[in-house]
Amino acid sequence: MAVVSIFGSACASSRSRPDGAFATRPAQALVLMTDFGLADGAVSAMKGVARDTAPSVSIFDLTHEIPPYNIWEAAYRLSQTYSYWPVGTVFVSVVDPGVGSERNSVAVKTKSGHIFVGPDNGLMTFIADQAGIEVITAIDETKQRLKGSEESYTFHGRDLYVYVGARLAAGLVTVEQLGRAHGQLVRLPYQKADLEGGVLRGNIPVLDPNYGNVWTNVSKNFFSSTFKDAKTVRVRIPKVGFDQVLQVAATFAGVPRGQPLVYFNSLLNVSIALNQGDFAKKYKVKSGPDWQVLISAN
Repeated sequence: MAVVSIFGSACASSRSRPDGAFATRPAQALVLMTDFGLADGAVSAMKGVARDTAPSVSIFDLTHEIPPYNIWEAAYRLSQTYSYWPVGTVFVSVVDPGVGSERNSVAVKTKSGHIFVGPDNGLMTFIADQAGIEVITAIDETKQRLKGSEESYTFHGRDLYVYVGARLAAGLVTVEQLGRAHGQLVRLPYQKADLEGGVLRGNIPVLDPNYGNVWTNVSKNFFSSTFKDAKTVRVRIPKVGFDQVLQVAATFAGVPRGQPLVYFNSLLNVSIALNQGDFAKKYKVKSGPDWQVLISAN
């Protein structure tokens, strides 16, 4: 898709504001992700700030059920979803165990044309790898925050990030105008998919929370080019001692009920499951940067 600007095509009749933003271009979507849950009013407060700041902006939820403080899972959920949203969409992500500390707050514009706002604590790791970075700005927290919140130090989601995100989505400010240029983002270390000695090595970044399927970062293309037309492969998960030859199937029904299989998930990555069962629970598999999967010919 050709990208004219990060906000899509601006109206020919748009007039430039003194701050350089367009006054009349259509507002973009604002997508929120937190580890707050919905038991209290935190998410509602954020939406109220966004609505008051930019009434024309449509607000959506990615999820508010990230496990508390789990930056890794939040980073993955961003990468799982961003590409399905239109160019110009603004994502505000608040999984921030270091809130109020010296860590930077950033706004990131990617080469894909999406914008991300949040703490620079590793949340943008997969976005940077997948979408590529065009601009990173360290947000000036003394100027770019909700009026009257100057004495609040523990709710940057409400006082800073969603306020900034709403203004970006409405075209009231640009990423570059939010502060100073920022260098490299904080990155979370992890095993990228690679091939060594005939063994595909990958990471288990996340589990399917409803069904216990085990997702990997090994793409279907990488797998298929390594094991051409393979009907079975050997799968090892070292942390739990799992080592079995599994059938490769297009759907769960490709194996009998209760049997394990290798399939390709909705992101077209290699995944492991039990037909109508919970693979992760049965084999005590979890996910994270230190969870590795090894795949080889049987």
